[in-house]
Amino acid sequence: MGLVRILATALLLALTTGAQADDLFRRTTLTGDWNGARTGLEQDGIQLGGDEIVETLGNPRGGRDQDVVMEGRFELFTTVDLEQALGWQGALFHANLYQIHGRGLQNDLGSLVTPSNIESQPATRVFGLWLQQSFAGDTVSLRAGQIAADDEFFVSQYAPLFVNSSFGWPSILGINLPGGGPSYPLARPGARVRVALSPRLTVSGAVFSGDGRADAGGLNVHVDGSAFAIGEVAYGITLNELPGTVKLGGWYHSGRFADQRFGAGGTLLAAGGTPALHRGDYGGYFIIDQLLWRNSGTSDAGLGAFLRIAGAPAERNLIAFHMDGGLTYAGPFGHDTDVIGIGLSLEETSSAQHDLTGDFRALTGLAAPYPDFESTLELSWQTQLAPWWIIQPDVQWVMHPGGRVLDVSRPLEREGNALIVGLRTAIAL
Repeated sequence: MGLVRILATALLLALTTGAQADDLFRRTTLTGDWNGARTGLEQDGIQLGGDEIVETLGNPRGGRDQDVVMEGRFELFTTVDLEQALGWQGALFHANLYQIHGRGLQNDLGSLVTPSNIESQPATRVFGLWLQQSFAGDTVSLRAGQIAADDEFFVSQYAPLFVNSSFGWPSILGINLPGGGPSYPLARPGARVRVALSPRLTVSGAVFSGDGRADAGGLNVHVDGSAFAIGEVAYGITLNELPGTVKLGGWYHSGRFADQRFGAGGTLLAAGGTPALHRGDYGGYFIIDQLLWRNSGTSDAGLGAFLRIAGAPAERNLIAFHMDGGLTYAGPFGHDTDVIGIGLSLEETSSAQHDLTGDFRALTGLAAPYPDFESTLELSWQTQLAPWWIIQPDVQWVMHPGGRVLDVSRPLEREGNALIVGLRTAIAL
């Protein structure tokens, strides 16, 4: 189900319905209203849709190897308002499926973080499958089923513009947790509660299966007895009469986590052996989103800034500190639907990894580089060619790909800073 097939199907539909080119580019979605069927379904509370994201990324310099790749993600989804459809007050049902195709750039870079937030192993799988019930005038909601933490937790209002995955579900969770945690491309069984205590204050919490195994079809019902819990408090603020949000969150995983330096019995991992195990892992984060300048005639469009900071224990995590931040501007160059932004991320490897390399140097006499950090500077511009069609030129500069983490098979080598140039297009079906 690649982009060419989707465009061909849409063109055939346009021809059979007698659509003109100007009508095609005024539609909200590429495939239109399906001769009124789409509107009819939505009036009954049933939303059906899909989208296709395709991108080309290349690293003309730096990294482990230079290459150009193409990858994509096709999605089908449905959201059903069960109050409209069945009279079930306050209830929603949602399901979506991904077909991931192509090959990403991470292996060529040798990076810790994937340079694209859609990069994954090619597969066709169910992602979300959940039921939500709201109470008390929508101030309380419960969601249960196969859900993803990165849909609702550790999310910045302004960061989704960026292509690099570090601005989404950060590596301090995506790398440290078994299987990457409950996030794209693998949602997990779980339940979430959200309570709006006031118009400004919202409290959210969720519990998921902590099992990191993945099912080929996407229904990840594996349960190994471990659990992952995450909670967040969000508070709306006003700075110079401009809106903002402050969030404070934390997480805990009840599984076992390998020590980054010591083996069982206190031996050094640099000499070989099996890592000692710690019961549980945890961490915390802080987020601030703030509108700095408002475009005339809008409520929240203009120049926005974001900052996210997170930390986790060094002895049981590869990544001990994460930070990202940036600026985005909605409506540049006189185009209200365009967004341009610059972002910077930092993944700092743990002090235990630094000590592990020190042990290796002392035991072998090899001057392996000490681990430090991986950082990405990204400049991105998203422009809308039609209500259903977005293109996005993107440039990334990745510093210290791989964070110089010790690799005993090539201990003296390190990846060079890498330049990534790419173009993404997204089509709403």
